[in-house]
Amino acid sequence: MVSGQLLGFDHFITSHAAATDEEICTGVNYGSGSAGIREESGSHLGDRVCLDKQLSNHEQILARISALQQNQTLTDEHLRKCIYIVNMGNNDYINNYLMPELYNSSHQYKMEQFSEVLAQQFTQQLKKLYRLGARKVAVFGLGMIGCAPALMDRFETDGHCVDWINDAVMLFNNRLKPLVDELNFVFPDAKFTFINITNILAPKGGEPLPNKPCCPVRPDGQCVPDGICCPSRSLSVYLDSFHPTEIANIVLATRAYKAQSSLDASPMDIGQLTRDITDT
Repeated sequence: MVSGQLLGFDHFITSHAAATDEEICTGVNYGSGSAGIREESGSHLGDRVCLDKQLSNHEQILARISALQQNQTLTDEHLRKCIYIVNMGNNDYINNYLMPELYNSSHQYKMEQFSEVLAQQFTQQLKKLYRLGARKVAVFGLGMIGCAPALMDRFETDGHCVDWINDAVMLFNNRLKPLVDELNFVFPDAKFTFINITNILAPKGGEPLPNKPCCPVRPDGQCVPDGICCPSRSLSVYLDSFHPTEIANIVLATRAYKAQSSLDASPMDIGQLTRDITDT
């Protein structure tokens, strides 16, 4: 993960399920493909670990750290220095709200209502993360899902972004900065910050890169095994029909760590969160 490299890690952070006692004090990855803020998101794809379950897994890791250190004050001080990166919500749209044939959410809620319900649940989850000791939290917004090749193909837009999907996503994104501001007000001993993916990845002058997969894709939108990828991945935003290429990830992680604009991160970038740790 590029963010981990920028934070000084020389290897990928270990999954919580495989992390040794030594590794859990360095960093743990709770991520799960297709998982969402809502428990049911992505269920048609098989097993996944929703955010509520990820928080439960985090509680188990904290119990192990506490048992190792045998000093709650020391454990609390350790957690206050940790950087938490939370990047959730894309699957609540891609693999839930935008699949009315499989999920009830779009039948139950209009777009504005869904963004509000989703943000309310996310708020409670972030508050729980705080109660578990988190004090430095970077909350990533959602990308422009309507520009993903899979969604453009599904809604037959002839290579154009699906504007109504992007509008739906922005209803949720626009709630995140006020949410972060509220958490910083309610928890003055913590620092939450909002990373604005939409602004970071928006085309800035010149010809925008094509929103086409770099690899031949299967019906589920992922790369065909052993398929021949495009000759220059640096000229592509998407590797497959959903996931960005390495160059897109590098741009996102670099500007999340060191913002080029006040719109990239608010109230601070991840680098400032790190410097705040070293200064205290």
